[in-house]
Amino acid sequence: MEENRIIPAHVSIIMDGNGRWAKQRGLERVSGHKEGRESVRACVSCAAKAGIKYLSLFAFSEENWKRPLKEVTALMNLLVESITAELGTFIENNIRVRVIGNIARLSPVVRSAISKAEENTAACTGMTLVIFLSYSGKWDIFQAARKMAADMAADPGREFTMEDFDNYLATAGIPDPDLIIRTSGEQRISNYLLWQAAYSEFYITDILWPDFREKELMDAIDEYSRRDRRYGKVK
Repeated sequence: MEENRIIPAHVSIIMDGNGRWAKQRGLERVSGHKEGRESVRACVSCAAKAGIKYLSLFAFSEENWKRPLKEVTALMNLLVESITAELGTFIENNIRVRVIGNIARLSPVVRSAISKAEENTAACTGMTLVIFLSYSGKWDIFQAARKMAADMAADPGREFTMEDFDNYLATAGIPDPDLIIRTSGEQRISNYLLWQAAYSEFYITDILWPDFREKELMDAIDEYSRRDRRYGKVK
């Protein structure tokens, strides 16, 4: 398939199944999150080598705040450790880091780690790694609508278009995902990129996120390469 492989510009992954992976092995849920970190490392490296321009990862949703405090704390600590540990690798491999979501809900320690990663990789021109953290599609659309409504009230003579709305979203400047991958077999979008996923191709696999590595990512891209994207038109 390699000779006919079409590399999508933007691949987005809903990383699901860490808890089930741990449960299957009689481990605490945090062990699944730790193993999932290895999948993140493998997929980031693979995506950069494959020529993907944007790789985005749904790391923590607004709904995930409802999880037990112990698990949320462990996830946030793991995030800070990972970003700090991988920062040198990101810079070395020319990978820019962006974190998108309701950042105000995060602790000062997490926000500090995010700011450091974004500032130190801002000049990188290779792949952009987008981490969606404390994010939900409904939150994104709502905050965009509020901003646009304020601008419409301040400038009643201006005609606002649907394209203008894109610029109010938290993802402004990032192309919509060509391919959205969801691991663990769940067949739902889970309040993720509700506006931006309008014409994304979906790839769902039963593989749990900690077991999803380079081969699995390229398998998804090969499946994407076989799709016929018509955007509502007839070919």
